[in-house]
Amino acid sequence: MDKIKYDFSVETLGECKVRSPIELSHEHGDFRATYVKDTSFVRNLVNVFEDDKGDANDMSNLMEKAGPRENIYFNPAHVTAGICTCGGLCPGLNDVIRAVVRCLWNRYGVRRIRGIRFGYKGFFTEQGFNTVDLNPDNVDTIHKIGGSFLGTSRGGGDRVTDIVDSIERLNINVMFIIGGDGTQRGALDIANEIDRRGLKIAVVGIPKTVDNDLQFIDRSFGFETAVQKATQAINSCHMEAHSQINGIGLVKLMGRESGFIATAAAIASHEANFCLIPEVPFDMDGPNGFLAHLQERLEKRHHAVIVVAEGAGQELLTTTNQTDASGNKKLADIGIFLRDKIMEYFANKSFHINLKYIDPSYEVRASVTTANDSIYCERLGNNAVHAAMAGKTKIVIGLVHDKYVHIPITMATLKRNTVDPESSLWRDCLDATLQPVYMVNNINTVTEYQRKTAEEANLKAIARLEKVNGMGKK
Repeated sequence: MDKIKYDFSVETLGECKVRSPIELSHEHGDFRATYVKDTSFVRNLVNVFEDDKGDANDMSNLMEKAGPRENIYFNPAHVTAGICTCGGLCPGLNDVIRAVVRCLWNRYGVRRIRGIRFGYKGFFTEQGFNTVDLNPDNVDTIHKIGGSFLGTSRGGGDRVTDIVDSIERLNINVMFIIGGDGTQRGALDIANEIDRRGLKIAVVGIPKTVDNDLQFIDRSFGFETAVQKATQAINSCHMEAHSQINGIGLVKLMGRESGFIATAAAIASHEANFCLIPEVPFDMDGPNGFLAHLQERLEKRHHAVIVVAEGAGQELLTTTNQTDASGNKKLADIGIFLRDKIMEYFANKSFHINLKYIDPSYEVRASVTTANDSIYCERLGNNAVHAAMAGKTKIVIGLVHDKYVHIPITMATLKRNTVDPESSLWRDCLDATLQPVYMVNNINTVTEYQRKTAEEANLKAIARLEKVNGMGKK
């Protein structure tokens, strides 16, 4: 299998010659925050293993620290900033918008901030969506409500020429794009088209993925809120199940390719007995299949709670191979499938059950953030502004080892972050649920599934790198 070579080098628009209006310190000890230098880095790989020769001390392993620079690229008086939110809803969108606006206005003195309505589609003149002038007054309380103050939509990122035409027409020279994996790939295409035209426009992404599936970063904003809300749903399902004869609570959570929400919520709730995620295959039938283990649980404890991620068990269902406007594969509904299979299985055995099915996905997406997520969004937004004003481009802001860093979009979108079935996280989930390590009748099924999944992810990453490198040579 080919090894992927990472490169965390950050592109800039040019030399920073403008003195920052933020008055900070040059050294520690005077009770003032300090500027961040471009020579400050965070290591990607920090774990130490036996016989390890040490991590690389170059840009294959070093990520540039985020934060305010002493000298910046843009004169704040000449800046027109744009902000848009794309893709599905996620807790924290309004918190990020608010942070970006307030940092631009209060810290840098930028007075022209345009909100692009309804995602990338807001750039298209035929849609008829006017921009929104943003300032601290009209964003001051938006963190108290869910959703997106600017609205959002899927798709449209492939119309790169039209988007850059609109950015030019609006005189935007600092563009903030809040969105997930597909959105950030679109942001990179936009930045590359800006380069091709010889324009000096910074494109900075703030990664939004409630599934926590962005590579390298500790966690994505909204994830903690999603786990909190999902845990409440699991607890409600447990009370229903526990109060019935052979009660079964079935909760379907978000997680297309990564089962982080389901895993974390199963651990946090202390009530889940089974956690089914995309990364771990399972059989429905047979002596070591899921249904046999569910029956065993009911015979012993007379109730059970099942947590399933939306992308789990897709190999058991019939799919259409269709995609949505964001390019995501449309999933078959594992929740309905499990509900019907469980009902059928126990009916055939004349085994009385009482099953309750909950899908809180859209309630979770539209939630107001937890306090900790709100803090995280604030700091992501602030660091995005510092990066853009310093002329950084084609990057996203991420938290790595509890430090805020600049990550090139090319690296952040190479592969999805997934739950490692051999990790301590999944081990702790198994300890919390007490489910079997394997629910398959043939162990070779598991090893082949993991090998194939890893190989496909690696090939996709290599293809993306080749595409990006090819575009760079044009």
